[in-house]
Parts: sequence; structure tokens; C-alpha cells
Amino acid sequence: MRPADIDAVVEVARLSFPDHFEDRACFQNRLALYPRGCFVLADGDAPAKGYLIAYPWRADSAPPLNTVIEGLPADPDLIYLHDLAVHPQARGGGVTRAVIERLADQAAEDGWPAVALVAVNDAVDFWSRHGFAERETPGMAAKLASYGSDARYMMRDLQDA
Repeated sequence: MRPADIDAVVEVARLSFPDHFEDRACFQNRLALYPRGCFVLADGDAPAKGYLIAYPWRADSAPPLNTVIEGLPADPDLIYLHDLAVHPQARGGGVTRAVIERLADQAAEDGWPAVALVAVNDAVDFWSRHGFAERETPGMAAKLASYGSDARYMMRDLQDA
């Protein structure tokens, strides 16, 4: 992802997550904090038709939605997959599997033991197919409530991969 991709990323987010929309500033913030974890799905120089954003974070935690974070934690212990979205017209064909596996491979190569996320919009089955498992975390209950009643904290172990 490059700064020039942000407009297209915001549009894909608007279409994909009308109930969990995040401002442009959030996408700019994540790209500035950890560009290595920001990917776009694009054909050459065409506008992005999808994106994935991930960054180092602490296990059993998730940043609040639509919030600019001051910095990455000093003691991260995994990669947090903040967001994945594909434009409705570009869905299918396995594009999500490719970018999820690219992130997992990169995170494992960098020595991270796991990737975590919060599944929303009834996406638990989708993420399960990509190696993520629900993780019951008592301290996350209040934070998950802000993501919606169907939100589930999930993790994918990279050490056995």
C-alpha cells in the first residue's frame, strides 16, 4: 500500500463495512505505523480493489474501531490483522486466500508466533477456513461489544505452519 492508494482503500471500506466504517485518518495512521503490514489488491496502477492491514500488537487485545493510535505497543507479541476487504465487484477467485497467506508467511518469517483478529459481519466461518480459531478471552468482552454482537476474537498459530 502507498499513500496514493488511500482513497481507493477508503471506498472499498465504505462498501464493505457500512456498519464498521473507519475514517481516512485511520488508514493513513496504520500505513504510517507499519507499512510492511499494509497490502492492496490492485491490477498494476489501477485503483485498489481490496486491502489488508496488519501490524504488531498485544495478544488478547484489539484497538478501538475508528481510532488513530499513537504508536505500536512497546511489547507486541503477535501480528494483529486489523482489516481485510475486497470490493464487491472483485470478490471471488481466491484473492483473499493469497493475501492472507502472504501475510501469514511474512509474519512467520519475521518470527511472530501468531496472527489475531476480530471477526465481524458473521465472518467466523470465513476466518476458520483460513486457519483461525475462536479464542475466549474474558478481558475482551467489553471491547468486542463495540464491534457488534457477532464479533469474535480469533487467532491463527504460525508456529506449527
